[in-house]
Amino acid sequence: MRVGLITSRPGHPLLAGTAALLAPRHEVETIDPETASFDGPVSSDGTAPLDGTVPSDGTVPSDGTVSSDGTAQGRPVRRLADVYLLKARTPRALALARRLEQHGAVVINSAAATAFCQDRTAMAERARAAGLPFAPTRTVATLRQLAAGPGLVFPCVVKSRHSRRGDLVARVDDADALRALCGTWAEEPVVVQPFTPNDGWDHKLWVIDGQVFAARRRSELAAGGKSPGTRLRPEALPDEWTAMARTAGTAFSLDVYGIDLVVADDGSPTVVDINAFPGLRGQPTAPRALADLTLRTGAEAGLLVGELSRGGPWGRGVAR
Repeated sequence: MRVGLITSRPGHPLLAGTAALLAPRHEVETIDPETASFDGPVSSDGTAPLDGTVPSDGTVPSDGTVSSDGTAQGRPVRRLADVYLLKARTPRALALARRLEQHGAVVINSAAATAFCQDRTAMAERARAAGLPFAPTRTVATLRQLAAGPGLVFPCVVKSRHSRRGDLVARVDDADALRALCGTWAEEPVVVQPFTPNDGWDHKLWVIDGQVFAARRRSELAAGGKSPGTRLRPEALPDEWTAMARTAGTAFSLDVYGIDLVVADDGSPTVVDINAFPGLRGQPTAPRALADLTLRTGAEAGLLVGELSRGGPWGRGVAR
C-alpha cells in the first residue's frame, strides 16, 4: 500500500509514529504542500492517466493523456497514493488535497471537511444544528466594528473568524483591552463568544475512527498560558462528553478530529472549538489507531484487495 502524508512537519509525533508502524510493509511518502508542485499529470499507477487511455503509438495527445513510457509532454506522471493523510490546513495544502480528490484519491480528512472547520461562523452554526452545546457565537465584519458597536458584554472571547496558525484568540475583559487589540487586528473578521467562568482548564477530546482519546490542559486564555496537561482515560469521562465527541465527527464528516470543552463552574460542558486532524500529543496509542484507520480506509476503497488476500492489510507475519 502507498500512503501519502500531506504535511510540512513529518516529524510530528503522531505522523512519525504512524509512519513507523506502516513502513515495514507499506510505502510512505511525505508531500510538503508549501513546496510541492502538483501541476503534472496524475495516475493511479504512474504509467497511465486516470481514464486509462494510452495512445498505441506512444505519442502524447493534446488532451494531456499519457504515453506508453509513463510520461506526458516530457513530464513524469505522479503516481497516486492509495490513501493521503491531510495534516495541514494552509491554502496550498487544501488545494493539493482537492486536486488529489479530483483524481480519485482518498484523503483523510477530506479537503472540504478540513476547510469547513476553519470557518468559525459555519462551525458554530453546524454544531448547534447537530445538538452540540456550542458556545453562542456572533460574527462581526471586523474587530474595529466590534469595538465601535454597543452592547458588548465583558468578559468575552474574541477569535479570528477564520482559524489558522497565529490567529487571534483572546479573552477581552473590558473596552480598553478591546481597543488595544485593534492596534494589531483592527481589520480582522472576528467572532465573539461569551466567556464561560471555569477553573482555567480545557478538556480536549480527540477521535480517530470512533476511538476517543482525552486530556486536560491549561487553557490558553488562563493565567500562565498552556501546559502539557494530563492524559485522561476516556472511560472515566461522562458518557455525555464522549457522545458529543462522536456526534461532532458525524456532523462535520471527520475521521480524525478533536473538540475542546470548557466546563462551567456548575459542571455544564460547552464546546468551544472543533478541529480537523489535531496532534494528539501525549497519546501513545494514537499512532496505532491512525495506522489502522489508514489501512481500513484503503481496504474499503477497494485498493487493498491483493494485500488482504495475502494475509491482511498489515502484511503477512506482521504482529498487530
